[in-house]
Amino acid sequence: MSDSEPPHQVSFGTEVYDDEGTKLGRVRAFDEHGFYVTTAEGIEALSAEHVTAGNPGEATLMWRCWECGEVGRIEDIPESCPDCGAPKEDLYYWQED
Repeated sequence: MSDSEPPHQVSFGTEVYDDEGTKLGRVRAFDEHGFYVTTAEGIEALSAEHVTAGNPGEATLMWRCWECGEVGRIEDIPESCPDCGAPKEDLYYWQED
């Protein structure tokens, strides 16, 4: 991006594309590291190999609620947060040690 180009604004629902212009999905959550994107149709989502690292000391993939911080197993993603009732769009991928 050149100095004369305005910065891109990213918010919930913003469509995200790769360098070739292929749609990757829509922004569904933010945290201190960046944003999370829902996968578009035809793009492989996380596979079973991503659910756990399998070795002691490695991270486990979970879901986490943006509103209250509740976490749960990635295999059991609810339609809304069971703790605060936030919609599914407020749940994002989270790695736990």
